[in-house]
Amino acid sequence: MKEEIIFNLKQVHIRIKNACEISGRDISDVQLLLATKTVHAKNIRVAIEAGETLIGENKMQEFRDKDSELKDLNIERHFIGHLQTNKVIDVLKYVSCIQSLDRLSLAAELDKQLSKEGRHLDVFVQVNTSFEESKFGLAPSDVISFIKEIKKYETLKIKGLMTIGLLDVEKEKMRPSLQLLRKIRDDIYDAKIDGINPLKLSMGMSQDLELAIAEGSNIVRIGTSIFGNRFLGKEIWNENIQE
Repeated sequence: MKEEIIFNLKQVHIRIKNACEISGRDISDVQLLLATKTVHAKNIRVAIEAGETLIGENKMQEFRDKDSELKDLNIERHFIGHLQTNKVIDVLKYVSCIQSLDRLSLAAELDKQLSKEGRHLDVFVQVNTSFEESKFGLAPSDVISFIKEIKKYETLKIKGLMTIGLLDVEKEKMRPSLQLLRKIRDDIYDAKIDGINPLKLSMGMSQDLELAIAEGSNIVRIGTSIFGNRFLGKEIWNENIQE
């Protein structure tokens, strides 16, 4: 399994490099996040020891369960799943960034706990750019007003926007949902909101990373292409379905 993971990592980095070259982008502008839902800690360690530095989990419990085996490693942890407010205290023990901020009640709870701890937290605003009812995230039309509200919380540092694009066997059907996130970022800039620095885009997974990079992604969240399909009972999970 170790050799397979290392081989897969090399292939993913080749894909990222080729996508950057085709798009005329600097490869240093695109970061790989390992989507590690259901991945055993020993396999995550293989990837980290091969040079990776960023992991993302969908569930707080997985950070907790894997922490003892990974805490000696120098890695950055992002939360990329739907976060319930009653899990905020626990998830803050592990992460430096939450990529799935999508409602004011969550922002308020984060601010409450961060204020108690005297710390700040990086956040990405999650947007539902595919307009699918099965996905979390703000409606695109609500993003600017939401960001203006979030700016009131000094503990939250808005670093970017995140989306799970439309996934389809036809690649070009997937592009508009990725293009939309970039347009929303441009609209935010045009709104000239005080204190908004350059925003990163977190979009692109195993199936659509090339399209995402072409449309401006700065963080691609890859799991299946590195760790393979993972079995959950009778079901197979991959990061194309996030919770």
